[in-house]
Amino acid sequence: MIESFRGQNLDAHYLGYFDCFNRQLFYEAHDVLEDLWLPDRHGANGNFYKGLIQLTGAFVHLQKNRLRPAAALFKLAKTNLEKYPALHEQLDLPIVLRLIADWLQQLEVNDFTVNPLSAATVPRLVLHI
Repeated sequence: MIESFRGQNLDAHYLGYFDCFNRQLFYEAHDVLEDLWLPDRHGANGNFYKGLIQLTGAFVHLQKNRLRPAAALFKLAKTNLEKYPALHEQLDLPIVLRLIADWLQQLEVNDFTVNPLSAATVPRLVLHI
């Protein structure tokens, strides 16, 4: 999943994460980025990668109709990502944090009875390269 991203300015696992995420391969996105996070989990980007992994985990839960666990992971992702500057690793974090807030609000407004994930509401993440 990452071979086509090798040799670019950003790590192939990082780029592969966004490719998988935007194709709604959330579990795969998690796996791809975990390979980058594990050796750096205590480094400068440890919480950043962890937050992105938690974000995809939230969408895995939505795919499985587990709404409360999805909300819990959205909140953890927010906590980890908001520690970083607005533009970090070519990712516009205010946009990501708004995405998280919107999905949380959709879950909470319906008291976790309606899954907001559908073909019409698929999220996308864009890097500023």
